[in-house]
Amino acid sequence: MATGRTHRPATRSRGIPEATVARLPLYLRALTALSERSVPTVSSEELAAAAGVNSAKLRKDFSYLGSYGTRGVGYDVEYLVYQISRELGLTQDWPVVIVGIGNLGAALANYGGFASRGFRVAALIDADPAMTGKPVAGLPVRHTDDLEAIINDNGVSIGVIATPAGAAQQVCERLVAAGVTSILNFAPTVLSVPEGVDVRKVDLSIELQILAFHEQRKAGEDGADLSDAAEAVAPPAVRASSDGGRAGSGGGRKGPDGDVPAVMPA
Repeated sequence: MATGRTHRPATRSRGIPEATVARLPLYLRALTALSERSVPTVSSEELAAAAGVNSAKLRKDFSYLGSYGTRGVGYDVEYLVYQISRELGLTQDWPVVIVGIGNLGAALANYGGFASRGFRVAALIDADPAMTGKPVAGLPVRHTDDLEAIINDNGVSIGVIATPAGAAQQVCERLVAAGVTSILNFAPTVLSVPEGVDVRKVDLSIELQILAFHEQRKAGEDGADLSDAAEAVAPPAVRASSDGGRAGSGGGRKGPDGDVPAVMPA
């Protein structure tokens, strides 16, 4: 079986846009679910809905793969699973190392979806000597002193960084120097890498902050809606009083003896 160091995905050389590449895993996940239910074909509309995109974008994405479906029938599910897996480089074995076996690193190591998607966790690495030799997800934790040898012995080209922020850049530099060319970074920091090294960053706190922004905006809109509704049902005199006197000077209207208050006292 080929390893990650002997082949690179063909998507770039074939001119597939990065935005399309980013959506291919979404299509693959939806197609895999259909395959597991023994669904033979799927329409672009059904697959787009399952992947969370619009059908026109899906058809455009698949055109880069040379897959256009059959009118009145749709797309062959099993063939698309193979085709997308091939484009993503998942028809071969990709050995991966995880550096930083704290709570997050251990959770990643125990994730059962790696193997079924073409990734093999080759080693778990941590700087804490007390962790060395401890089994996590069936693998003994190795010390960072062995990092370069582990990468070389296993032909690793993909590294996962789950260390604290302060250690991430140094770990990144060691990974790159040892031959790793793709990094998945869970550390809350921006990594500096040379040209030719791909970094994907996963920052849960940033994602939560973005959700908080949307929640705040929705709450603000709800508040504005309530204010508008209250104004709509208020008596005309009350609305005139609450508008700050925009109808005339002094907050009221002109009368024969001068300004008349918008709301007369009882």
